Formats: sequence, C-alpha cells, structure tokens
Amino acid sequence: MKRILITAKNSYIGKAFATWTANKYMVEYISCRTEEWRKLDLSKFDVILHVAGIAHVSTDPNMESIYYKVNRDLTIDLATKAKSEGVKQFIFLSSLIVYGDSSSEMRIINQNTIPNPSNFYGNSKLQAEAGIKPLESDNFKIVTLRPPMIYGKGSKGNYPKLAKAAMKIPIFPDIDNQRSMLHIDNLSEFIRLMIENEENGLFFPQNREYVKTSEMVKSIAEVHGKKVKLTKIFNPLLSIIGIKIGIINKVFGNLVYEQSLSEYKQNYRVRNFKESIRVTEK
Repeated sequence: MKRILITAKNSYIGKAFATWTANKYMVEYISCRTEEWRKLDLSKFDVILHVAGIAHVSTDPNMESIYYKVNRDLTIDLATKAKSEGVKQFIFLSSLIVYGDSSSEMRIINQNTIPNPSNFYGNSKLQAEAGIKPLESDNFKIVTLRPPMIYGKGSKGNYPKLAKAAMKIPIFPDIDNQRSMLHIDNLSEFIRLMIENEENGLFFPQNREYVKTSEMVKSIAEVHGKKVKLTKIFNPLLSIIGIKIGIINKVFGNLVYEQSLSEYKQNYRVRNFKESIRVTEK
C-alpha cells in the first residue's frame, strides 16, 4: 500500500482526496505553516500531494512577498527535499489562474496558449511550476495540475456565494458565459489515477461540461425545490460596470480549457454537472 503525504492539515482538497481514496492508501498530513516540516523524514513516503498554499487572490501589495514565499519557495524547497530523500512522485496543485483572468469575450485555453498571470497569485504558482520542473527524473516524477474553479460540498470561493444567492433571490442575470469547473470528486479521482499510473507531466482536469453561471444558480435552486427566474434585463448594465468592477467579470466572465486538453486515457469524470450539484447541495 502506497504511503501518501498531504501538505496542509486542513486542506479542502487534501481531506476530500483522503476520503475519496479511504483504505486505498496510507495517508498522513503535515502542516507547512512553520519550519517543522523540514525535520520530517520523507523517505517513508511514496507520494507527496502538495496542496498547501495561499489560494485566494489579493491585490494588497504588502501580501506579494508572502505569496512568493508560500506558493513558490515552499513548493521548490519541499520538492527538492522530497527528491533527495527518495520520494517517487510529487503532485503539485497549480491553477488555471496562471493564464490570467476571465474575460467578457470568449477565452479558450489550448495547448498553444502561453501562461500570462495577471496577479502575483498566478505568477507565484507559475514560478513554482518552473522551479520544480528541473528536479524531474525517472526516479522522481512530477505531476503539475492546473485545475479550474474547484467546487463541492464545503468548498470556499465563489460557489458558496452563488449558492447562497440561489436560495435568496427570485431573479438572476441571464448572461451567456462559459466557465471550466471541476467537481471535487472528479479531481480526487484524477489524482488517484495519477498515483496509480505513476504519471508525470502537466495536466488540465475539468468537468466534461462547461458551466453557464446563470444555469448553475438555477440548478442549485432546483435542488432545493426553489425557482429562480433568469432575465437579460440587467445585461446591458452589467456589461458596462463589469469593465470597472472585477467581481462582475469574475462571476460572469468567460474562461475555459479546450476539452481535448482535459482528456485522459481513463475516465475520471465520475460526476456530471447536474449530479455534482445534487451531491454538493444535498
């Protein structure tokens, strides 16, 4: 049985993965908030699932150095130690954010799209990727994942805010946008396959379906027996203020991976979109 070390004791992704793969692996957690992790003997682990990091986007310039220290430097130092102590596989959770922000126009990321972070969160993730890449070898496989927005029961970020809106408001803007998203169970299954197949490389897991924000809000409401009327009456106003207010673009903007980027030799999409909403809300 493989031994997996998950960085970040309270990680949403780490805990979900451990639950999803219960009894398949021997899992341990470690906090990276202090320097104590440097004293740990990593030689007993086969895989490190590195999910520790600062996940939210901040525009506070005083936070910039912290982002690079945690998201970049910690990742490189941990991977270097892991390789030197004989760990066989290092799985790093990067992000779609390395490609920049969503847009009012359709944005499709394909294999030729060059990363272009728009903030130090995205740049710190991209620099971490570059920093661990030279460590890769036949005996030290590195898997880098660039997932889109991750959601599921207990998740943070925009999803719970939209779910709250679905429960409280009777009408919602009907804007034709498309987003790549990834349910936590689909991500957990993908990580399991990475471990089982001893993979290495760069991967772009996502749900099979793109998501339209308004349809997601409507679907959430339906699970709870409520109805949300979708209307385009607010669209002209939102188009104008969306240019100036980032949160509008973040919620209703467009940003997707080309579907071919996310194909894998085995099926990891264990939840379709409708089912994932039911599982999340129930």
